[in-house]
Amino acid sequence: MIRLENVSKTYNRGIRALNNVSLTIDSGEFVYVIGTTGSGKSTFIKLLYREIKPTTGIVEVVGLDVAKIPNRKVPYFRRNIGVVFQDFRLLPTKTVFENVAYALEVIDTPRHEIRKQVRQTLDLVGLGEKINAFPHELSGGQQQRVAIARAIVNNPKLLIADEPTGNLDPDTSVEIIELLEKINQSGTTVLVVTHDREVVQSNKKRTIVIDNGYIDSDTSTGGYGI
Repeated sequence: MIRLENVSKTYNRGIRALNNVSLTIDSGEFVYVIGTTGSGKSTFIKLLYREIKPTTGIVEVVGLDVAKIPNRKVPYFRRNIGVVFQDFRLLPTKTVFENVAYALEVIDTPRHEIRKQVRQTLDLVGLGEKINAFPHELSGGQQQRVAIARAIVNNPKLLIADEPTGNLDPDTSVEIIELLEKINQSGTTVLVVTHDREVVQSNKKRTIVIDNGYIDSDTSTGGYGI
């Protein structure tokens, strides 16, 4: 599903965000990627959905070398990947249904399929009764569920959740992680990028620690010496 081989990323002025990173994530895995601010987490996930290219090394996602994908084909590549951001990024003037449907409209999905898939996905994330609500009418946890629904409505092979519990209270954070685990159980590979140590310690999964651009540890137990 994901393979990085000797990957480094250097930005302008010689700032190196990743240093010779190599790792493999198999299809169907649930993996935490953790690290402090500035450790290289954001660079790591931007490489995966081809917002940036590696300076050196190979990044493969769903069997494709992302650096070799022509710009015009990047939108097609990204159909394999759902991304959930910490700040939700919902469209404020659109309803819950419309926010989720938008992800299908941009890839020209037929209207009858959109109605079917959106309703099924909103039921999955527990928001079937909020279909006509607007983002400002929802709690933070509900908004995050809409963002997750939008990310998975086209059945991506990989779901990347970037700090999905960062703006949520502890109880709601637990609910969101449980939802991500449910999605993972359906066969989707799930990558959760976080600095929330409590979430990681409470949900033992493979955990990759990035520190100063290096892989500091990679464990399947969820424990990393804290």
